[in-house]
Amino acid sequence: MLKDFVKAQEPEEEELRRELKEAQEKLAGYQMQIKNAKLPVMVIFEGWGAAGKGSVIGRVIKSIDPRFFKVRTMAAPTDEERRYPFLHRYLLEIPEAGKFTFYDTYWMNEVTTQLMEGELDEAEYKKRVRSINTTERSLTDNGYLVMKFFFHISKKEQKRRLLELMSDKNTSWRVLPDDLYENKHYKKYLAVYEQYLEDTDRAAAPWYIIDASNKKWAELQVLRYLNQGIDTALKNHALAAPIRQNIFPLNPIPKLSEVSLADKTLTKEEYDLELNRLQKELRGLHYELYRKKIPVIIAYEGWDAAGKGGNIKRITSALDPRGFEVHPIASPEPHEKARHFLWRFWTRLPKDGHIAIFDRTWYGRVMVERLEGFCSENDWQRAYNEINEFEKELADWGAVVIKFWVQIDNQTQLQRFTDRQNTPEKQWKITDEDWRNREKWNQYEEAIDEMLQKTNTAFAPWYILESNDKRYARIKALRIVVDALRKACKDKK
Repeated sequence: MLKDFVKAQEPEEEELRRELKEAQEKLAGYQMQIKNAKLPVMVIFEGWGAAGKGSVIGRVIKSIDPRFFKVRTMAAPTDEERRYPFLHRYLLEIPEAGKFTFYDTYWMNEVTTQLMEGELDEAEYKKRVRSINTTERSLTDNGYLVMKFFFHISKKEQKRRLLELMSDKNTSWRVLPDDLYENKHYKKYLAVYEQYLEDTDRAAAPWYIIDASNKKWAELQVLRYLNQGIDTALKNHALAAPIRQNIFPLNPIPKLSEVSLADKTLTKEEYDLELNRLQKELRGLHYELYRKKIPVIIAYEGWDAAGKGGNIKRITSALDPRGFEVHPIASPEPHEKARHFLWRFWTRLPKDGHIAIFDRTWYGRVMVERLEGFCSENDWQRAYNEINEFEKELADWGAVVIKFWVQIDNQTQLQRFTDRQNTPEKQWKITDEDWRNREKWNQYEEAIDEMLQKTNTAFAPWYILESNDKRYARIKALRIVVDALRKACKDKK
């Protein structure tokens, strides 16, 4: 892309000024359309040091109401940021629907820098590229416009600009040792940038190479492409995105109607003995996974009144409170609804060595949101694959991902609902919505079966907890968690 880059013809000065004014006005005119269409726009600037990315961002945003945009500079990751998945700090910064975010470098800079410095080997580089391509595609499938610009200048031009900046005491601070090193090893960096651009140039989020030899001309190129991208995105915004084919091997799992419940019981004596033993072992494993920096994500879904809360309590009782957090997931807040549906779960991921327990999860997309009409059919049909990709990203990071479905039968739920309704200290646990959901039991069961079948992967398996007897379900969950953590600690030296 860079080696074969052919410069477009730059307009004469008067024509350049005229076109710039028109392009700026056009961008300003798009603001309300973007807001009304709830179109989130990500504008990513990458390129050579001293190529003028920052100054062009400053020029472009002058056309936009400051209430509609943010500018983010993604520096090298801190030690704290390195304790999360690679994508984490970037996805926290995605814009709300109807707004822009401009990025002075995004994930390209981190990947190419680490590759040049030998921090990434070829296999890890390819894994990062897959993650980036998958995420950019998922963003565009969910209605984001992703515009990516690479500012290209020659080695000679870069050196001239660096020397000019260094000659003035007011601008010399802008020249970093990395910029000088990049210019000195221009050919090596050119090869790495070329490879990255080719590896991440996809139809959903293509790269635009900007001739950055002239700042006004660079601005006009950006505005031309940006206006074209917005125009196309507004026309396509109401169209359904394609439903992607699953690429992950799925393990068989029984339908809920095939799960035997009556024979899954424990006596109180058996329960107390096992509870003490398992909690003691879990307590020790928690310290070991902290020392080995293994992140753990435990996800709970299940029928209302199935016993998720009591199950979670028996696990957390064995854990150091400084090393875990329980996330009760309710309906998304307005600022969460305005972003990719997985955003609010990215914001709740644990650091390495910590445990996050989710009381309800991202699977709401294919259950309650599906059945209550809170998203389109296209949205929830796409979500199976997007969830598998999300969980694969977590597993590749090194996380232990355990997913529980807490199962009871219809009659048991009715008995527990009635008990809650008739017991004053338990009435807060029962709502009109719970009773309404009972009327859709068969529809929910059908949706749950499909969910289990389409997301039961080897790297993030489902476990069904038979919970007509809550004691049995609690012990089964503890055994599964202990076994998984024991294996993870053994595998990580």
